Amino acid sequence: MDKSTSATYLTSLLNKSLRVTTTDTRMFLGQFKCTDSDRNIILAQTYEYRLPPPPLTSPRTTSPQQPATLDMTSRYLGLVVVPGAYIVRIEVEEFASQMRRGASQGRVAADAMT
Repeated sequence: MDKSTSATYLTSLLNKSLRVTTTDTRMFLGQFKCTDSDRNIILAQTYEYRLPPPPLTSPRTTSPQQPATLDMTSRYLGLVVVPGAYIVRIEVEEFASQMRRGASQGRVAADAMT
């Protein structure tokens, strides 16, 4: 990916909800505001989610047909800097309605250019 394509892609992510997972298995869910050359990410209106301690994560064996559920604890953090060195995964949080709206806007823009 060249610089202009990368910049365009990052610009398209501005103010979208990102789910960022770190090396210590924490997950941050917030609005993407900016990044830098060290891959640090700034998120606004951020919630932090943590896995429960190991003794609580063992699945309950009530029956093999029932899936085990895992409750994550969360807290509101607000504005957060996630260091790039600790980022394992970045996901865009979009719902089907948002993806349909984006696709229809893309078609309108393409039609206007022809």
